[in-house]
Amino acid sequence: MELTDRYRPGAFFFATPERTLLADEPRHVLSEKDSDALSVQVSEALAEYGGIAVGALPYDDTGEAHVLLPTSVSWSGPSRPGEQQAALLPGGHQVSPEPLPQEYERQVAKALTLLEDGPLGKVVLARTLRIDLDQPVDMRRMLASLAAMNTHGYTFAAPLPTPGVTLVSASPELLVRRTGTEFVSRPLAGSQPRGKDPVEDRANAQRLLASRKDHDEHRWVVEAEVEALRPFCRRMDVPRTPSLLSTPSMWHLATKITGQLADRDVTALTLAAALHPTPAVCGSPTSAARAAIAQIESFDRGFYTGAVGWVDADGDGEWAVAIRSADVTDQSLRLYAGAGIVAGSVPGLELAETSAKFQTLLRGMGLDLKL
Repeated sequence: MELTDRYRPGAFFFATPERTLLADEPRHVLSEKDSDALSVQVSEALAEYGGIAVGALPYDDTGEAHVLLPTSVSWSGPSRPGEQQAALLPGGHQVSPEPLPQEYERQVAKALTLLEDGPLGKVVLARTLRIDLDQPVDMRRMLASLAAMNTHGYTFAAPLPTPGVTLVSASPELLVRRTGTEFVSRPLAGSQPRGKDPVEDRANAQRLLASRKDHDEHRWVVEAEVEALRPFCRRMDVPRTPSLLSTPSMWHLATKITGQLADRDVTALTLAAALHPTPAVCGSPTSAARAAIAQIESFDRGFYTGAVGWVDADGDGEWAVAIRSADVTDQSLRLYAGAGIVAGSVPGLELAETSAKFQTLLRGMGLDLKL
């Protein structure tokens, strides 16, 4: 039996290319804004209760993390790719974009002005789609479909502090995985939509590999991660050039960073908090990018572009970046997608990139929307 078959609303589900986790019945809940304090509190709670801690870190450092110590924990192998089921969202639905597409293009233009006038090197701007449904969401079918589609990525459902709201994601991006003193991080930055046929698809991949703009955007992310990880490391290996990574809807530039920790007491959660938010989801420098996002975006990201994962009493764990995600309630979804804006960005192309990124979740949910 797949663990998706045992999922129920309020549980924590986390599927990776190697294994699947289902955790439920929390016996302890931790909420904390300060990442250092959170790491200490989680380690102390695990020392007392044992087991694992699961949860989500918000995008903004003014928000509180939501971490649970579950009583019920089940592990299995990777989700077996099954047949994706169409029409997962039953009945009728109404779609409301925020902002409207033309307004998003104006926001990108505003960001380009900020890039010219100040210290900002990159800013990630997001937009949302709200989908209101006539009938309740079948979360089990949705997770099974997303996991079947996203076998090389991270599919998860994390309960949020607001009752009845679940963060659902089919993310391609590993923030960090720690096993003993070894760690792996795989940042993504620089994207192109997949092509409609093999010829166009190969051309889009080669266009991404040849794009100086996308390589510059990717380099900033890798450099920021290396800088954040260096204080914890005895050794770190960073490839000189990125590789291509594909999802059903996008091509990405990816770099696999590996290394060894100098101190075994540094946990996966500590590393995740040190890395988050990367320039891939916020911008560079972080403080200027956060200020620009607060000035331009019209909505609260909440846990979108945060991090979701788990950590155990030994400090091992795995955390993924909360992109290709949606806030899901009983009869509504709010999908998020963003694009990295740098000098040379074109508003219409950035709009098209966010539309392509929306398709990851939309296809997994059985929706075919022209955006």
